[in-house]
Amino acid sequence: MTRRTPTGAAVLQPSVTRAITEAVLDEWAEQGYGRLSMEAVAKRAGVGKSALYRRWPSKQEMAMSVISEFTVASATVPDTGSLRGDVRALLDVLMEWMTHPRFRRILPDLVAEAARNPELADASIAMIGTPRRERARPMFERAIERGELPPDTDVELALDLVAAPIYWRLTVRGVEAGPGYLDALADTLLAALRASAPTGPARWGSRAGSIAFGGRAG
Repeated sequence: MTRRTPTGAAVLQPSVTRAITEAVLDEWAEQGYGRLSMEAVAKRAGVGKSALYRRWPSKQEMAMSVISEFTVASATVPDTGSLRGDVRALLDVLMEWMTHPRFRRILPDLVAEAARNPELADASIAMIGTPRRERARPMFERAIERGELPPDTDVELALDLVAAPIYWRLTVRGVEAGPGYLDALADTLLAALRASAPTGPARWGSRAGSIAFGGRAG
């Protein structure tokens, strides 16, 4: 007897998943997390709600799965052979990420929701901040090995310093980065990193910074 291709929950069609993913991002960017619903996502994607529930058991898991896939996939960390080259290239990556038409609206909303929802905050850190941070960490470890940074450089603090200025400028201040901004920022960051090498882990931070590019805030 020939076997039939399994249907229903056993098959998750990539085209349907892509449509749902786009619908989640669009709905979140337009409506905010508080008004995001699986019903609205299903309607926008042109699928039944069952298609969503076959993939995720809840709105939060759906939202965090989609946004983490989008953000972590974009966290490419170059290896140019020099700290200056790596930092400058990483700033380009961060700028592209934070100025994405949909994500630049989603990020501040996610930060605000996470401040009210510890469970969402934990999920954001685990699925976005920590993976992105771990991808960038080798950049500074290589610089220490090459002698471009002191051996006792606080890598945790260095990771904070790279992401924070762009987040602050674009999201908090709402000011665009003009020509030459990233070059000037790269030079300033390198000067700051080489000027001091604090010992011991940094014990300060913010929920926003934790989601954007790192571990739990202190």
